[in-house]
Amino acid sequence: MTTAWDPAIGGVLRLPSGRLVRGRGLRRPLPPGPLPDFGLYLLGRHPQPVSWEARWVRWPDFWLPSDPAAAASALREAWERAATGRVEIACYGGNGRTGTALACLAILDGLPGDQATAYVRRHYAPHAVETPWQRRFVTRFR
Repeated sequence: MTTAWDPAIGGVLRLPSGRLVRGRGLRRPLPPGPLPDFGLYLLGRHPQPVSWEARWVRWPDFWLPSDPAAAASALREAWERAATGRVEIACYGGNGRTGTALACLAILDGLPGDQATAYVRRHYAPHAVETPWQRRFVTRFR
């Protein structure tokens, strides 16, 4: 089994079940510590290559995923992998798209949709889930 993220390091969200997921902005350098086992990258264009397993979801800045079904599948994969490995979710800034994805993971983890955004803002970043349509995406996520 892989060593989990250290929740004392910034950007690591502990989901209600105890699973740990690192959120980050790709405009900042890679944080110190172990590398991810899996990364989910939410960008309008292909991300830079990484040395770990990764998926890309086309998701323009401030908007919603171009293919919501593909995004839901990728989010489920990230949530499942977080049970046993180090999962990183990232967009360029680390707040809007990343926060939206983390809130969706909180829903997969059992949190009601109407509480997920507040949970991520409290435990990850106060400005997570930036737009009204991102908040709506979270509350409707299944």
